[in-house]
Amino acid sequence: MLTVGKILRFDDVRGYGFIVPNDGGEDVFMHANDLVDEKYLYQAGREVEFYLEVGDKGPKASEIRLVSPPPATARPARVALPRVGDDDVDDDTVDVLTAEEFRAELTEALLDADGTLTAAQVKRVRARLVELAADHGWVEG
Repeated sequence: MLTVGKILRFDDVRGYGFIVPNDGGEDVFMHANDLVDEKYLYQAGREVEFYLEVGDKGPKASEIRLVSPPPATARPARVALPRVGDDDVDDDTVDVLTAEEFRAELTEALLDADGTLTAAQVKRVRARLVELAADHGWVEG
């Protein structure tokens, strides 16, 4: 079944990530072997269409293609952000993420910490931590 969704996270070095289907439901696993275009073009927030399959560990995307053409720019440059404790950080401002931004960064952190986590494990841990962050007002929305 052809489905449309947005990339939640994709690590082009490791070659995998997750898609959030537009019609709701579980996040869908995506792998670099199933990409139609160059893998560096698949970035968080980009809309894709794919065939939804059921894999051994849950929903899996195949024949993943970008819905809109890639931007004219090449790979985006990574920007170094100041960390807590840096001397040049303005203590009067706090970067509060939206729940979706927090979820995306959290997914990346979990996969960086332990690449053996299954999609189901990542989703359970992420859901609880997003709930905790929302309870404490650490995220917007």
